Amino acid sequence: MRVVLGGALLLVAGASAAGAGLVRGTFWTRAGWVQDQTVPFSHRHHSGDLGIDCRYCHTGAETGAVAGLPPTHTCMTCHSQIWTGAPALAPVRQSYATGKPLAWNRVAQLPDYVYFDHHVHVVNGVACVECHGRVDEMPLTWRAQPFTMDFCVDCHRHPERALRPPSMVTRMDWSGLNPNLLKQYGIRIAGHKGLDPDRLTNCETCHR
Repeated sequence: MRVVLGGALLLVAGASAAGAGLVRGTFWTRAGWVQDQTVPFSHRHHSGDLGIDCRYCHTGAETGAVAGLPPTHTCMTCHSQIWTGAPALAPVRQSYATGKPLAWNRVAQLPDYVYFDHHVHVVNGVACVECHGRVDEMPLTWRAQPFTMDFCVDCHRHPERALRPPSMVTRMDWSGLNPNLLKQYGIRIAGHKGLDPDRLTNCETCHR
């Protein structure tokens, strides 16, 4: 009986550990996985090489709850003049001609039961790179973070770590700056804006 009970306990513990590992693993979170798109859009080329600001395409990033995806006419601002016959851009030209929007597949997506307001984070100085990673180095876009509850809550417990000057939120590379100065800035701004971890980690902040 003791052997049977011990085995059962080990089985339950093993199953629990396996389940926890599954939901935190990349197979479940899709962190690091490239998302297929109708058009093989390269953030490395557009954001990194050309230096196009994130907000040029994601116009709702600092004004609304949803950052938004670029309408076709945004793409055609440039591609009506350059790479006009590129086969990879055929869906863009067809979309522009027919008025049917491109079907982009979301890369950074939270569950429906999570409330997330994009502009609240941007206007408070949470840099794009904190959640989206170095998109300026991504030839094809992948999910940089797991977007688990642990990931979000950890940031809400320590908001000072992610805060940057709002005018510089689209900056990708912060490695050249003094980390102590960034930390001091974050602590000062978090205090100034009243970003209280107790309030930020209240269940109603994200689940309404």
